Amino acid sequence: MFDTIMVPTDGSEDAKRAEDMAISLAKELGSKVVAVHIIDDKLIYPYEVLENEGKAILNNVQKKGQQNGVEVSEILIVGSPTHDMAKITEKAEADLVIISPHGKSSFEKILMGSVAESTVKTVDLPVLLAK
Repeated sequence: MFDTIMVPTDGSEDAKRAEDMAISLAKELGSKVVAVHIIDDKLIYPYEVLENEGKAILNNVQKKGQQNGVEVSEILIVGSPTHDMAKITEKAEADLVIISPHGKSSFEKILMGSVAESTVKTVDLPVLLAK
């Protein structure tokens, strides 16, 4: 039913719950997980800092997958989290998206909330909001 489960993550505690849910469901269904971290093209931090943070976040998802016998692929891209999700799900060949409706900080919670809302509206796949 769901061969590929995509989980966008920013490494926040809420996103980690979505990661855990994706890994658990993938284990039950024999699916694989595609972990996605999008470096927002509007952020002004040095790229290397954001890239290293993204790689660390995806590496943690990879470790969770290994501990549970679940194959995890990683996608780290620069783009717009609110506008590129549909394109990313298509390239990842996802059947299901599991996303947290909240992010890291108050501002990022607003942003991540808009990412989750945008995902629900633009992605032509089942989307599971993990609270």
